Amino acid sequence: MKIPCEGLLFDNDGVLVDSDLGVDQAWSRWARARGLDAGRVTETVHGRRSADTVALLVTDPGERPAALAEIDRLEIEAAATTTALPGALDLLTGLPPGSWAVVTSGVTGLARARLAAAGLPLPPVLVTADDVDRGKPAPDGYLAAAGKLGVDPARTVVLEDSAAGATAGKAAGAYVVGVGPRGLDTDAPVVVRDLRGLTWRAGVLDLGAADLLRS
Repeated sequence: MKIPCEGLLFDNDGVLVDSDLGVDQAWSRWARARGLDAGRVTETVHGRRSADTVALLVTDPGERPAALAEIDRLEIEAAATTTALPGALDLLTGLPPGSWAVVTSGVTGLARARLAAAGLPLPPVLVTADDVDRGKPAPDGYLAAAGKLGVDPARTVVLEDSAAGATAGKAAGAYVVGVGPRGLDTDAPVVVRDLRGLTWRAGVLDLGAADLLRS
């Protein structure tokens, strides 16, 4: 399978990096401190900004700023457990400058910490929760990234593992490729196990050597 495109827009967690251990540790600790069910909380956080999750779970608006600051601190402390997902380093280091971006629901400090812990390069364009008024599933982050790359969003491919992220990519007009087992819970027409086997050359993303979970 070959997809013509002028830019690749990556989600971070679950696509480039495996941060699940740190996410579970941080959010479980945060939840238990508030008498919340840690399992249910960790199920809700993927693909969403921490601010949006806190707004859902903390009923008193006056308590939200402190709750948000705490979870952001806990996640950054746990970022050292982050590792690169298979194929991420090979794909990223083979891309020309200005052809790719990372769009994440994490705050800037967290995104940089996780990429560094995973040994992955910082992207030429990084759009985080700090840069948009509306997080995923709104398309704002992907639209901003395409704009910074100077490409038409409809000529980009979004690589996502969450339903919220896939919805955001589709709303931006991009072609969405799902990644990993969670990608099967999205409406992405194509889902790859991971980034191994993906190549991008001369304006074409080639999935021919990828392990396809859905096509």
